[in-house]
Amino acid sequence: MMIQGARFIRSRRSIWQRACYTLCLVSWVMGCASRGPTVPQPFPRVETPPPPVADFSASLPASSVPGGRVVDTALSYQGIRYRAGGASPSGFDCSGFVQYVYGQIGLPLPRNVAGLYRSGQPIDESRPLEAGDLVFFSTVAPGASHVGIATGDGNFVHAPSSGGQVRVEHLGASYWWDRYVGARRLTAGP
Repeated sequence: MMIQGARFIRSRRSIWQRACYTLCLVSWVMGCASRGPTVPQPFPRVETPPPPVADFSASLPASSVPGGRVVDTALSYQGIRYRAGGASPSGFDCSGFVQYVYGQIGLPLPRNVAGLYRSGQPIDESRPLEAGDLVFFSTVAPGASHVGIATGDGNFVHAPSSGGQVRVEHLGASYWWDRYVGARRLTAGP
């Protein structure tokens, strides 16, 4: 009788040990396979914008949107927090910010990045960007998925992702340069 009881206790202990061993092994494997979030934070934090390089706003053709007014308007919203779907000073997403800023100078624009990417004229990469040009980036999906407004000095102003706020960043920063997909120039007339 005693032998059977010892086998039973050893059998239960053996099952418990195997369960603990398996749980530890699975936890270890999952921990080694895990690399944190699968989607990187799309927008780096920059506390202060880099110094201006040059000002091209004086060279805007008469048929273009008044780039200086657009940039001045956009810069006046620096510090406004990001809000998904936001299109007002209570919070902006990237396309809502661009639509709102251009609306303030009387130019209605599409509400989403895809619509904005089809607006205006494409700018050849060999030409310098001017104040008010729209700049596009591939951040969360292939193709244009983020938009900002060129300031004409090698920088752009935009409403970055969650936790961000409207701010100026340098187009040549590696994060943005690697994701740049093109720019469009809007015109005030037909």
